[in-house]
Amino acid sequence: MIFGKRIRLRAIERSDLPFFVNWLNDPQVREGLSIFLPLSNYGEERWFEMTMQTPAEEHPLIIEVKKDNQWIAIGDISLRNLDWRNRSAELGILIGEKCYWDQGYGTEALNLFLLHCFETLNLRRIFLQVFEDNPRAIHVYQKCGFVQEGILREAVYYKGKYLNVIVMAILKADWKLRGDVLF
Repeated sequence: MIFGKRIRLRAIERSDLPFFVNWLNDPQVREGLSIFLPLSNYGEERWFEMTMQTPAEEHPLIIEVKKDNQWIAIGDISLRNLDWRNRSAELGILIGEKCYWDQGYGTEALNLFLLHCFETLNLRRIFLQVFEDNPRAIHVYQKCGFVQEGILREAVYYKGKYLNVIVMAILKADWKLRGDVLF
């Protein structure tokens, strides 16, 4: 496990799948994600089986907060498209428990995960894609040191219109210049 001040990141378990089904079937949680169809328990089981076949570095980590001496799952964070030659990977994060939104948990999880990516995995570049109409997420990414690298114009059809997708990234060198943000 990876511990922060108020959170911990831990490996995903099969028993976590109901959280994902609940989170990703909530239209508010799903906003800004590429997932647009309802999820079934069976579909999540299949996703889990496929995910467990990928390298361990690509397995999602559950974001948990401690409340009343009990750890509560509130979301997940993960890497995909790892490129070991170029030391680069794409990041994804989700805070699925809406009662924990806007309390800094996403920022803390992202900073803790960047520490893991740069110091443990020795990656050099972490990038992500975010819909242009997701200012809350964009703010968190900028707060954590991500910068906009480009725009994929009208790359996503969402709610009856085409949206731009913003590509953002942070380099290990820039991250090191920021110092210990939360730790």
